[in-house]
Amino acid sequence: MKVNVWNTILQLSKERGVEPRIIIQAIEESLRVASAKFFSQKENVQVLFKPEKGELRVFAVKRAAKDPKNPAEEISLTEARSIRPEILEGETVEVDLPADTLGRIAAQAAKQVIFQKVRDAEQEKIINEFTPRIGEIVTGVVRRVEGEVIILEVNRTEVAFPLREKLPNEEIRRGDLIKAVIVQVFKGYGNQGPQIMVSRSSPRFLARLLETEIPEIANGTIEIKDIVRQPGERAKVAVTSHERDIDPVGACIGVRGNRILAISKELQGEKVDIIAWSPDLVTYAKAALSPAKVDRLQVASRAEQALLAVVPQDQLSLAIGKKGINVKLASRLVGWKISIKQEDAHE
Repeated sequence: MKVNVWNTILQLSKERGVEPRIIIQAIEESLRVASAKFFSQKENVQVLFKPEKGELRVFAVKRAAKDPKNPAEEISLTEARSIRPEILEGETVEVDLPADTLGRIAAQAAKQVIFQKVRDAEQEKIINEFTPRIGEIVTGVVRRVEGEVIILEVNRTEVAFPLREKLPNEEIRRGDLIKAVIVQVFKGYGNQGPQIMVSRSSPRFLARLLETEIPEIANGTIEIKDIVRQPGERAKVAVTSHERDIDPVGACIGVRGNRILAISKELQGEKVDIIAWSPDLVTYAKAALSPAKVDRLQVASRAEQALLAVVPQDQLSLAIGKKGINVKLASRLVGWKISIKQEDAHE
């Protein structure tokens, strides 16, 4: 049978970004499935499809027999001779799907399977493209809001940006350009396509911003040891340097704070404290309470992993922070609970 579908396959390939080979395989599979109504004895159906030449055949190979016992593999000698008059018993014959049936199948039943196969190939392509990019910052255009999810378009692919992953005070409108980090890629369920989830509230987003803004982090001279965040309000980043002559805190802050201010601006004014990491718990905890200056810090209970920080009166509110955020973040950073005590003037 002659078919003229090659140009259609090429066009579909270009539009969907799927190789022609995948579409051809989908058509072949769809023809096998759809021809089951004609070849109803579980025959081994063969598909000969050469779209570039316009050739299409669907057939089953059967052996001629006077008394056929297995309809899937055998055909009566009489029926076989209606196809090939000179055939002898025991020889094989190719039983073609009738042209009118084949035409109807190719035009109708095949469409659903072709669509599904192309859709599956598209999903696989997206999964393969985005999975290695987990942790990468992408820029997307806001297209719409669906329930609790903002839909972004990134390189012609729809990406999910849950409202819980945006910064608290951000106002996002359709058409806005949004920077976010890819945090998860997984196959969708049912009719859903692959799900690519991005975040602006994740510590990973801040880590990538620091890497983008600070060359010493990008090249590995400065290492980020840990990050804790209260998105939109405050973050603490512990850093260390692998070279003695490089101050990790100063390099991250930049001249007149230009580096850290650029990051804070992207985070809608979120304050970012750069902390010098230390293997010594007390030293590290003191630094973690920045910007407050701590007079003394001691271990209150090793069993309960509790620390006590003593600060001057004028440093008390700084140490605690608005709604207790500073001390909470410091505690999360070092992994020990920190309590704040005001220095007694009589001590």
